[in-house]
Amino acid sequence: MENEASDPTPNMQSLSVNDSENHDSASSSDPAPPMTVEERFRILRSVGEECIQEDELMNLLRNKPEPICYDGFEPSGRMHIAQGVMKVINVNKLTSAGCRVKIWIADWFAQLNNKMGGDLKKIETVGRYLIEIWKGVGMNLEGGKVEFLWSSKEINARSHEYWPLVMDIARRNKLPRIMRCVQIMGRSEQDELTAAQILYPCMQCADIFFLKADICQLGMDQRKVNVLAREYCDDIKRKNKPIILSHHMLPGLQQGQEKMSKSDPSSSIFMEDEEAEVNVKIKKAYCPPQVVEGNPCLEYVKYIIFPWFNEFVIERKAENGGDKIYKSFEELTADYESGALHPGDLKPSLSKALNKILQPVRDHFANDSNAKDLLKRVKGYRVTR
Repeated sequence: MENEASDPTPNMQSLSVNDSENHDSASSSDPAPPMTVEERFRILRSVGEECIQEDELMNLLRNKPEPICYDGFEPSGRMHIAQGVMKVINVNKLTSAGCRVKIWIADWFAQLNNKMGGDLKKIETVGRYLIEIWKGVGMNLEGGKVEFLWSSKEINARSHEYWPLVMDIARRNKLPRIMRCVQIMGRSEQDELTAAQILYPCMQCADIFFLKADICQLGMDQRKVNVLAREYCDDIKRKNKPIILSHHMLPGLQQGQEKMSKSDPSSSIFMEDEEAEVNVKIKKAYCPPQVVEGNPCLEYVKYIIFPWFNEFVIERKAENGGDKIYKSFEELTADYESGALHPGDLKPSLSKALNKILQPVRDHFANDSNAKDLLKRVKGYRVTR
């Protein structure tokens, strides 16, 4: 995926989810001036590993004060750190730049894809649990800038709009084109698919127009269906196409794992993992000395720690170089490649930073009876592929 587009984030200032709080406390009597279009563009562009197209994004910001961003997810099991922390970082950036974010809780889609064994009641429970995690970790839900929309309820309420759109998309595309989109479900074209899983890409493409989205903000693994939506605009002679902001996909923690897997607990940090679990998983993670490429621990630092804290603190004994605060990922990787920073020092510092981010989530699930009940039920469910 990294070969498909250059990563813009090294050239862009990271935006911690805590920045707004720091700003407010420092200048409560002197409100900050409104952002320029260029500043808003910089923030939005930093969300995506790839943007299709940048000139369209700039034009959108010039002409629409509050663009609508769409993100969606299948409630399919426990939440890993990419779906939890990275989504919060990205959503908070989007709302800080003046966007309205519609988060599509794709319960019907999870059922179509046989998640939770196709049990819609279990899927709804998982969806409610995921919302509790985002609340706990710090998604900015004030001011109504973020909406959680359940696909089953929204589609039933406006079925006269939705199903003709799905049918038109299906009618205008050949089966091989739809088959190329099955990656969005975690499937491959070689898998034995059900008829429901063939319908799924047509429905996800329709979601974009049904929600009146200006920007599709999903992972790189959803890219093909977002491109299908732009191709559909060509078919129907629609001028304004949805802009695609595809975020980076974090790899699994073990060697050779291209992405995290909910069915493999060792492949990722889960949002309610206890401190000891995080420490063990990071200790066992693939992290070869002096190798940056394909190193999942460094990816965690780049895409989670730096955007959250705007720095990375290494704590080590004086004989090993002493403590050091890194202000940029480039500075960190230079030391790591040279051997000045060893995995034995990087890993404990990474674990400590991750646990600091996750502690409010643990507190929320310990202190909120509803959240605690949801977690207990979700942990009891068997994850189905």
